Amino acid sequence: MDTTVANTGAEGKTWGGGNEPLKASYGKMMMWFFIVSDALTFSGFLAAYGFSRFKYIGSWPIADEVFTHVPFFHGNYPMIYVAFMTFVLIMSSVTMVLAVDAGHHMNKTKVTWYMFLTIIGGLIFVGSQAWEWGTFIKGDYGAVQTKGGNILQLVDNTGHRVAINDIALDAHGERVAHERKNGLWFVDEGTLPAYTVDEVYNGLVANPNVLVRTQIINEEGHKTVLSREASLAKLKDEGVLVVQGANLKVNEYGTSLFADFFFFITGFHGFHVLSGVIINIIIFFNVILGTYERRGSYEMVEKVGLYWHFVDLVWVFVFTFFYLV
Repeated sequence: MDTTVANTGAEGKTWGGGNEPLKASYGKMMMWFFIVSDALTFSGFLAAYGFSRFKYIGSWPIADEVFTHVPFFHGNYPMIYVAFMTFVLIMSSVTMVLAVDAGHHMNKTKVTWYMFLTIIGGLIFVGSQAWEWGTFIKGDYGAVQTKGGNILQLVDNTGHRVAINDIALDAHGERVAHERKNGLWFVDEGTLPAYTVDEVYNGLVANPNVLVRTQIINEEGHKTVLSREASLAKLKDEGVLVVQGANLKVNEYGTSLFADFFFFITGFHGFHVLSGVIINIIIFFNVILGTYERRGSYEMVEKVGLYWHFVDLVWVFVFTFFYLV
């Protein structure tokens, strides 16, 4: 058989495309390989979150009670700002599509503007996520942690949360942190809480309209509110630490495992978005300098667009798992 004919037959096969398998360039194929591997990584994280939530289904924090803040507005706005963040990120994916389409038509001006809008959307999302983290860490009302690690929250007769700093009363005792000058050389203690359990208990006694709500979710999907007598007994017998906000050790909203997953998964996704913004900025300046115009192709814009769409799609799943389900 003639060598030329044999080579032509090989080129016609699915994987015989030379340096363009499946009619895709090497760079685009490598981007797809990265996206698939990264998708498996996020899938593992979300699966672990799902199993943990199922295990603690009766005490998992309710998203509508956790994410209620909006910048510059005081009040209870469940999920409003998270929905805004999601909308901005999705719209940035739309502008990226328009940038890629403009690149196919070799329209440098439109590519520049749509890339600029994509970058702005990414920056708004990253900034919003940083603000949400800060709010989550700072907390809002505070709670009391029990000996078993459960969380006790304070509510009024109508079921609305009551802030600990609004009712706590002085317990007439001085709190001293562990220090070397006190003879405790090998004891490491962080910053003392703003209030003690005794101060919260005194405030509970002085406010007969305040009750204790546990993190256990009842059959109606609401957290269990104890009676007045049970509230006093629960706080007196089991309260050991006043917690405000959330970190990797404590969480005023419920089980600390929720905070662990929240920081890790949303932080990992936020790192992806920030990386995408930086890459988009580099591509943006290359577009302005006419780099791709001289090459005769805006394929680099298309490749970074694949990454950006992937980041947006991942957020849809993160948003569903953490905020909606």
